[in-house]
Amino acid sequence: METQTSSAPEYNGKDASLPASAAPAPYLAQGKGESASVVYGRPGIGRIPVTGVTPNVDGGRWPAKAVVGETVTVSATVFREGHDAVAATAVLIDPEGRRHTEVRMSPGAPGTDRYHATFTPDRIGVWTYQVEGWSDPYGTWEHDAVIKIGSGVDVELMLEEGARLMERAVKETKQRRKPMLNLTEAAAVLRNSNRSISERLAAGLSLQVKGALNESPLRDMVSPSPALKLEVQRERALFSAWYELFPRSEGARLDENGRWISGTFRQAEPRLAAAAAMGFDIVYLPPIHPIGRVNRKGPNNTLTPGPSDPGSTWAIGSDEGGHDAIHPDLGTVEDFDHFVSTAKALGLEIALDLALQCAPDHPWAKSNPEWFTTRADGSIAYAENPPKKYQDIYPLNFDNDPAGLAAEILRVVRYWIDRGIKVFRVDNPHTKPVSFWEWLIRSVNATNPEVLFLAEAFTRPAMMHTLGKVGFHQSYTYFTWRNTKEELTEYVTELTGSSADYMRPNFWPNTPDILHEFLQDASPSAFKLRAVLAATLSSNWGMYSGYELCEGAPLPGREEYLDSEKFQYRPRDWRSYEPGGANHGRSIAPYITRLNDIRRNHKALQRLRNTVFHTVDDEQVICYSRRVESSETAGGPEDVLIVVVNLDPHTTRETTVHLDMPALGLDWFDGFIVEDLITGTTYPWQERNYVRLDPYFQPAHVLHVRRV
Repeated sequence: METQTSSAPEYNGKDASLPASAAPAPYLAQGKGESASVVYGRPGIGRIPVTGVTPNVDGGRWPAKAVVGETVTVSATVFREGHDAVAATAVLIDPEGRRHTEVRMSPGAPGTDRYHATFTPDRIGVWTYQVEGWSDPYGTWEHDAVIKIGSGVDVELMLEEGARLMERAVKETKQRRKPMLNLTEAAAVLRNSNRSISERLAAGLSLQVKGALNESPLRDMVSPSPALKLEVQRERALFSAWYELFPRSEGARLDENGRWISGTFRQAEPRLAAAAAMGFDIVYLPPIHPIGRVNRKGPNNTLTPGPSDPGSTWAIGSDEGGHDAIHPDLGTVEDFDHFVSTAKALGLEIALDLALQCAPDHPWAKSNPEWFTTRADGSIAYAENPPKKYQDIYPLNFDNDPAGLAAEILRVVRYWIDRGIKVFRVDNPHTKPVSFWEWLIRSVNATNPEVLFLAEAFTRPAMMHTLGKVGFHQSYTYFTWRNTKEELTEYVTELTGSSADYMRPNFWPNTPDILHEFLQDASPSAFKLRAVLAATLSSNWGMYSGYELCEGAPLPGREEYLDSEKFQYRPRDWRSYEPGGANHGRSIAPYITRLNDIRRNHKALQRLRNTVFHTVDDEQVICYSRRVESSETAGGPEDVLIVVVNLDPHTTRETTVHLDMPALGLDWFDGFIVEDLITGTTYPWQERNYVRLDPYFQPAHVLHVRRV
């Protein structure tokens, strides 16, 4: 599909410069009945105050995020003066401006004045939601009538007022015939002096009357909150499993003269089938463009490459082309198209690396030197991230010609979209202006809302969170450096709190750049337990090729791989891990496959805001649950999982798990059955449970809860 090339407002180097969608005009604060109005000055508070509406990203400056089919919870504080009853309605307005859903909100904890409701958007687009607070005349009458009539005060007056409310409801509501008859009959009984007082009152308080007035309530003084935006995206934005591979390593070999011959897209296609078989749905490729020859890096980031060393894939550009070109060693454009088509046939998407930096011999360095930073001696500044130096890379300067540079980048992105790419992993977005990313993502999504961007930003929290707010659909995280129970609990609690409204984490246990000490020269149990944590704590997770082989040889004294694939070919003998091969049984690919299969079959692992941690006596064992209601399981039962992980890859741990039963949807004394989805074993469980986890046999339980 070709992208629409409607002209986007140019980037001005200061702000996103795109007009926000016009919000629906707010409703008027109302007097008695929704047809009467008492207008107060604006901006201000309504007749029935509505405050603290959530989700709310920076006061509505940016939209909250959801995906199609995701249950969204809206909350607000609603109250009024005096003792009259109040209530609230959550209103969801679809992208076309129509009222899609109206849900009467349920009161929260007593004394908080908080109200809550859920709704489920059913298609991609920018939706609007707001909360309407209103005075509840029936609720007020019900409260007062019970007290006064029970005390013999104003009995006939209270009954008459109730009858008039019934008549008003019949007149104002648009209900089916039967509920209206119930209200008419109730009014007649309330006025019938031949009935006992208790019978007359009971008619006004019947379940039929309450049901009718709950479905179509009488609403006075309707006061709406400001409208807020909800950007609804495709499900892959929230739920995905990524596999990273370097196509150039697949099939790479030394020729008879000892020179390296690169692998190609065609030779890498078998790895697509392997990734699909393991249950991944996105295959991410590091940059596939021509690599600069000037200051090319050698193995292990040395400055002395051999004649056939390929250099870093992130040193983009040479006389063979730039960001819109394919490295000729990988094949042709037709080969790339075939690679993308093969992936699609396997149910995979290809994600490309959007690395906005250039090798010294990139065509832009010659055609547009103003897009770089020139030093006092006339040289172009190369990239640095102390103590790392990247002499083979020129960073871009977005301030000299912001509009020209941004337009060229947008052209490049749209070029790859036209080649079938719908996902981009963005390299180091925190080193470029945030306003540029807001402009770029909004420009792309205006014509291609299906396109997703993952931010690879290992940086300060303020930057990471703001990148999520301005449009990035997913973000790398500090998961790689969170290894203890305390670290994991604190970090996941943070990520699944209010920041989940705009920032979706993606957990990676390894990357080509990062080999954490925990995995250095580690046993398969270490790789398994970190995979379990990544795959079950986050709805988005990924791993770099070789993880399934438990590759862990480090560069001495560094959090990096020895002989890193960033700088050299790294062909792997995949066949030797197949049945009959010399390394058969040494790969944890079957374990990874099972984890991804569990994720696909359990909606509880496909959401973000539903993690609850439970108490375990041993600090080396962590336990958490994931739960979704039946409303999110396509009509099936609720989905509840309990995960227990031994964080010690060397020692068998025996301990007791103490469950928060209400968090599982159970009473404190309920018994239930759990099935270990990894082994198939079942156990009877209750609030307190003994567990034993041998890391060399079973480092984790992934338990599915079945009610007895």
